[in-house]
Amino acid sequence: MPGDPRIRASDADRDRVAALLREHHLAGRLTPSEFTERLDGAMAARTLGELDDLLEDLPAIDLYRLPSADIPPRRGGIVRRPPSGDLYLAQQAGWVAWGGVNVLLVLFWGTLAVMDGGLAWIPWFLLIAIPWGLRLGRGRQD
Repeated sequence: MPGDPRIRASDADRDRVAALLREHHLAGRLTPSEFTERLDGAMAARTLGELDDLLEDLPAIDLYRLPSADIPPRRGGIVRRPPSGDLYLAQQAGWVAWGGVNVLLVLFWGTLAVMDGGLAWIPWFLLIAIPWGLRLGRGRQD
């Protein structure tokens, strides 16, 4: 019977309760020590009743609700949020690649300048570096 507190808890049930506890901790409803204690209790829980007891004094949270629902719009209707971890890492990786390629291009350009001594002074590598850098700076993701 669903909702029976005697039913054994699954790993998914424990993970769901851990996610709820994290949200309550981030909202300031749980102190760090309470959060740690309840999280340990969630991982050790054997039944759904034990998991429900950990959330008994906390308001319900819908984990499927979009986070933007809690963010008030700024003037002009544009909401700026800090980038998520994955997006930030992708942007950081893009800049690292840009820097590495540009170092190689400058070294190649310098080598040609020494070997040729003619038109190698034209900084042709900027034709690659500038558009790529502008694209990264605008945060365009394809």
